Amino acid sequence: MTAQDTFLPDTEKKYRAVWISDIHLGTPGCQAGHLLDFLRSFDSDYLYLVGDIIDGWQLKRSWYWQQSHNDVIQKVLRKARKGTHVIFIPGNHDEAVRQFIGMKFGDIQIMEEAIHETADGRRLWITHGDLFDGVIQCARWLAHLGDQAYEFTLKLNRWFNYLRARLGLPYWSLSRFLKHKVKRAGSFISDFEQAVAHEARRRGLDGVVCGHIHHAEMREIEGVLYCNDGDWVESLTALVEHEDGRLEIIDWSQHIRQRRAHTATAAATAAAPVPLPLPEPVTAESQS
Repeated sequence: MTAQDTFLPDTEKKYRAVWISDIHLGTPGCQAGHLLDFLRSFDSDYLYLVGDIIDGWQLKRSWYWQQSHNDVIQKVLRKARKGTHVIFIPGNHDEAVRQFIGMKFGDIQIMEEAIHETADGRRLWITHGDLFDGVIQCARWLAHLGDQAYEFTLKLNRWFNYLRARLGLPYWSLSRFLKHKVKRAGSFISDFEQAVAHEARRRGLDGVVCGHIHHAEMREIEGVLYCNDGDWVESLTALVEHEDGRLEIIDWSQHIRQRRAHTATAAATAAAPVPLPLPEPVTAESQS
């Protein structure tokens, strides 16, 4: 995953297209404040919402909704009103929206999938990706159980990082650590990536952009460009297309760390004591 362009200046950036997914509005783990900060930092011709924007599964279990979650929705609607082409492709957590595929709400177009052509002529298939998740398709009860286990892990993670912050230590992701350590989890991610890329190649397309597995990645698989825009629960990542067609993963968490370090440095510099001027040396002429 590359993040060469993460520390953004105060001025707004312009992208040709932006892809975000797995925001999970309606859950305590949603990083809505950081997402809102990111949405305010750019303008784009296209904005793709690649599924799991609102977490209907969690909201059915218990209601959780913050003002920052409203602010994210209002910001997206405002972008659509100002001329950004906003395309919403529902995922498994907001699958109730799939009954409205083909319709538009507040200038937001709802589609089952989409094809995006980059400025340099590449054709990318846009899909959430849950249709290539065997657990979702064949054992839905297990998917719900896994979702609850993930939420529990995030709760432990919040308490753990609260203690780390008190000790002056940086953020550390427990769930990401478990994903990398559990062999079957790594195998699932690899199988998912292969399956989605294979389908894009079968359709005669140059690449695919998806979400679903909360693992940002951009690489070539058997001649097909595989892009996953990550999530806004832990990784805080998005995929962007520059005006020349170049694709890049933006790691907003790195931007946050850089901005905090810059602020801390500026504050330390401002608080540093100003040295007093040295007295003039005493000479024979000054005594006469």
